Amino acid sequence: MNHEITHLKVEEDADGQRLDRWLKKKLPKTPYALIQKMLRTGQVRVDGKRAKAETRLEVGQDVRLPPAEQKTEKLTFRAQKGDREFLDSITLFDDGQLLILNKPYGLAVQGGPNITRHIDGMLAELRNLKGVQPRLVHRLDRDTSGILVCGRSLSATREMGDIFVNRDIKKIYWAVVSPAPAKDKGEIVGAIAKGTGKRKEAMVIDENEGKASKTMYRVIERTKDNHAAFVAFWPRTGRMHQIRIHTADVLGCPILGDEKYDCKGHIIEEFDLDGRLHLHAARLMFRHPKTREIMDVSAPLPSELEVTWKKLGFNAAYDDDPFADIIPKDLKPEKKDK
Repeated sequence: MNHEITHLKVEEDADGQRLDRWLKKKLPKTPYALIQKMLRTGQVRVDGKRAKAETRLEVGQDVRLPPAEQKTEKLTFRAQKGDREFLDSITLFDDGQLLILNKPYGLAVQGGPNITRHIDGMLAELRNLKGVQPRLVHRLDRDTSGILVCGRSLSATREMGDIFVNRDIKKIYWAVVSPAPAKDKGEIVGAIAKGTGKRKEAMVIDENEGKASKTMYRVIERTKDNHAAFVAFWPRTGRMHQIRIHTADVLGCPILGDEKYDCKGHIIEEFDLDGRLHLHAARLMFRHPKTREIMDVSAPLPSELEVTWKKLGFNAAYDDDPFADIIPKDLKPEKKDK
């Protein structure tokens, strides 16, 4: 394990390249979110000076990298000053029964290998007077931003969990895919299973061993050359990486920035876009388990995705329901007793 500072020289064919893109190629096993953190906290220096992700490199420059992280250390959640304020800043809704957050990109929902910061750990800061802390109802990938639901009580968590399991809910994701789908709308069907070999940390389409999965999609906007599209997705089942594997391996239109599922990123380079996964849990419609009111919660696009939308000519303020013609059973008007 390397515990020393590393210095690299910028080669000729990297002249003019963005620093974050260059680092991603030089450090293929390092998560992109960690590279961003190293840049943001000044751990990466170019010719001895702090540098931003968008810094353009020049031939012969010296790039200083921090020591490699100790992988054998047993990592646990580390509380930080300001966790409560951070949760308050990303709260979309809180009525004492449900807590709905707008999770940022790069932040894990739960703990795991090499994860010391996650939403689940921070929720301890929101314990009520009885000592009860919010509980996660579902999960989002670390690289997916957007709506995350927690229950403020055990009963609310259970009831909300049932709503998710029974699919009495409309959960809409926004994404930019490349290339654009051939059709403007449709259903993506493909059984999903855990991968093996090169894809052992990913999911695969396996009609024999996989679980049946369906994702509906609607193309909102396309680029004129059809090299990219703004697409809304509604997963009708809840498999791990469902939208990501369905777009890449069934639709043939992977999500921008999805290195796990083979997005080559030509559009990212051409338009100088952020390299993050361009997938955002944008809207959630459901019937409140306690009040029985119909809830419609939206999470605005993060700033880096808003830049992408604008560069590609898409409407970053889009707020229609592209699946308005489909109403889940639990969202239909309830019959009143006579």
